[in-house]
Amino acid sequence: MRIVIAGGHLTPALSVIEALPKEAEVIYLGRKYSLEGDSAISLEYETITEKSIPFVILKTGRIQRSLTRHTIPSLAKIPVGFGQAMIILKKIKPDVVLGFGGYISFPVIFAASVLRIPTVIHEQTLEAGAANKFASKFVDKICISFESSLKYFPKEKTILTGNPIRKSISGPIETIDIKTDYPIIYITGGSTGSHAINLLVSGCLAKLLDKYTVIHQTGDTQEFKDFDRLSILKEGLNNNKRDKYIISKFFSPEVVGDILMRSSLVVTRAGINTVSELIYLEKPSLLIPIPTTQRNEQLKNAQFLKRLGLGEVIEQKNLTSDEFLKVINKMTANIKNYKLKSDDKYFPKNAAAKIIDVIYAAAKNNH
Repeated sequence: MRIVIAGGHLTPALSVIEALPKEAEVIYLGRKYSLEGDSAISLEYETITEKSIPFVILKTGRIQRSLTRHTIPSLAKIPVGFGQAMIILKKIKPDVVLGFGGYISFPVIFAASVLRIPTVIHEQTLEAGAANKFASKFVDKICISFESSLKYFPKEKTILTGNPIRKSISGPIETIDIKTDYPIIYITGGSTGSHAINLLVSGCLAKLLDKYTVIHQTGDTQEFKDFDRLSILKEGLNNNKRDKYIISKFFSPEVVGDILMRSSLVVTRAGINTVSELIYLEKPSLLIPIPTTQRNEQLKNAQFLKRLGLGEVIEQKNLTSDEFLKVINKMTANIKNYKLKSDDKYFPKNAAAKIIDVIYAAAKNNH
């Protein structure tokens, strides 16, 4: 079975790759760079190539939510991405194409449907992403993570599979070398990092380190150079505090599970895959949603986790470094209060295996 996976969301893609039979041949189509006009290498490119999985770079564009100097060039790349996807798929001749949403996956899924290659998409969110809503009109099967997404897709080809959890989360594959008697706070802005969160940390880092060990994933955007700036700030700390600040552009997916399990509190954005893993681990969290997501998607995700009793939500516009520190201190002082309140099962068992069943069935039906 030759399977093309079209990038978009790396976390569920990795979960499926981990669960595929050994004889399955995977080719990953995705982006090499994290952001438009930035030279930072994407986490998906680094992760997939490190696993020796063939990675084909797709240069396509997207419809941006705000006008920037990249808006027009990005729009012009959309038909280029479709043409490139057609050429790639004709050459690879996959048995099935599996898409995980986002602007990267759409031209691949569309090209596959034109070429009559079986297509399956997976929707991670509580509702539906724009790319998957468009793609749903011509794909063969649609896998959804939550029942709340069902109303956005054709019922006759939609299957509730759940959102797969990586093996490195359910049982850490690698461990991080850290010895500390202080509560650990893990601060992350997701795969690209968050400049806004990084600024909050830099404004109160010394005070944070009075009480906590901080593990901080900054991302690697070249526009702001947050990793370089925070690394310099680290060097100016005294020895005790310096040892309690672990900073990295990225942490490998294999080690993130260990970091999450050892953390007393997680500070992060509110992408649905992040929220899913936090709920799965029942991990107390402070969520700072990205304010510009489609239909306030991240805010809804964050409020979902808060309703379950696992965290607090603060909107970015309301945050200063002092307020950020105050909320963290208040949460850690009452950390035992953050417990999963609902007995509802938000994660059907064997979600990755169910998705694999769907893609194999789609390929078989085509043959």
